[in-house]
Amino acid sequence: MTEIDAKTDALVPAWLTLPDIAEELDVEVTRVRQLVKEGQLIAVRRGENRVLQVPAAFVGEGKIVRGLAGTLTLLRDDGFTDEEMLEWLFTPDDSLPGTPAQALRENRGTEVKRRAQALAV
Repeated sequence: MTEIDAKTDALVPAWLTLPDIAEELDVEVTRVRQLVKEGQLIAVRRGENRVLQVPAAFVGEGKIVRGLAGTLTLLRDDGFTDEEMLEWLFTPDDSLPGTPAQALRENRGTEVKRRAQALAV
C-alpha cells in the first residue's frame, strides 16, 4: 500500500474503496485486504482522508479481472513499485491498442503479459 503522485493518479480513470471492491466481489473487506497483501490487487492511499483505493478497472462482473494477478507478479518480479505498475498499466500503448489495463479487461491478457515480460529484457 503506497501513495502515488498526481501524474499517476490522473492516469487511472476511476477508483473504488476497499468496501466498494468487497461489495463488487461479494466478499468481506478483510478478504480484499488479503488480496492486496498477496499482491493480487494494488491499493493506494488517495484523497484528503488518505483512504485506501483500488483502480476500478481491476474488477468487473463480480471478480478480479483475469490476468491481472499474473501481470502484477511479472511486473513485481521485474522490480516495479506499485506506483510504477499503475503507471505502466494505465499508460496507452499503441501496440495493444489502448492501455494494458483495458486489454486485460478485454481478455487480452496474453498480449499484456508478453509486453510485461519484454520489460525484463
